[in-house]
Amino acid sequence: MIHRLFFEFRYLLGMAPWDTGISPPELMRFIETHVAGRALDIGCGTGTNALTLAEHGWQVTGIDFSRQAISRARRKARKRELETEFIQGQVTTLEKLTGPYDLCLDIGCYHSLPPTAHERYFQRLAELLRAGGTYLLYTFLVAEGTLSPIWPTENRLRRFASKVFDLRSVEHGSHRHRPSAWFTFQRKPQ
Repeated sequence: MIHRLFFEFRYLLGMAPWDTGISPPELMRFIETHVAGRALDIGCGTGTNALTLAEHGWQVTGIDFSRQAISRARRKARKRELETEFIQGQVTTLEKLTGPYDLCLDIGCYHSLPPTAHERYFQRLAELLRAGGTYLLYTFLVAEGTLSPIWPTENRLRRFASKVFDLRSVEHGSHRHRPSAWFTFQRKPQ
């Protein structure tokens, strides 16, 4: 509950530094090299990336637990006259969604989930993403052997994901001195 209030408060005050309003180049490269289909933006915030996908012909659903963020995303979609569905819901269960999706996008949501939710998150994600579909993930990481209440290690993330996804690429980087990475996974055949 405190976690959710933190995000509501930050969106309400306009103090959400993660909400840049700009889609990252990694997503833009993906859009340029793939045919539009159905996309799910997990932890969509105010809809920046969902709307970018919609502008490029994708049928998009965005989900976030923040009422403030979803409200802003819906206003932005109406203003830009884009058909995009935004749902307020839990990304740990993704229960209000029906697949299959061709793309699942998670920019900064996974690393905010409690570790106890990681396996369930990947299981549900696998149910929603079609075989051969792409899962793009941007996440903060911690070094192996580091105890973190939330952020995953790369090995732990790979272990959970490998049950249903094949890793296609990893691009390591950092953001504000925090190790991070872009992962591109492909859903294994069922």
